[in-house]
Amino acid sequence: QVQLVESGGGLVQAGGSLRLSCAASGRTFSTYAMGWFRQHPGKERDFVAAINSGADSSYYADSVKGRFTISRDNGKNTVYLQMNSLKPEDTAVYYCAAVRGLYSGALYIGRSDYDHWGQGTQVTVSS
Repeated sequence: QVQLVESGGGLVQAGGSLRLSCAASGRTFSTYAMGWFRQHPGKERDFVAAINSGADSSYYADSVKGRFTISRDNGKNTVYLQMNSLKPEDTAVYYCAAVRGLYSGALYIGRSDYDHWGQGTQVTVSS
């Protein structure tokens, strides 16, 4: 089992940057593939970015490619989402998620692939 706690959300102007963090409990964090999702009001939770347990492979939604970067520090049990060139449409609640990877290179982009979720952190981008 792993518990996830996000932080780093807030209010930022369009064009600005934020870095989200997701701290995980437990000693087996390095075996989990991680992902970030976001949910706009009244809509489903959408995939944003994923990183494998070995931290050498990542994948992004087209809407954030080139602007967001996912990374992880297995020594600190933390995954990050660096968000640059933020747009008003990036406004959402952001969630991190974890799943035990079948192998170190595994990446997961489906909401149903993940079985551990954080509580979410609000990101608001003003125009």
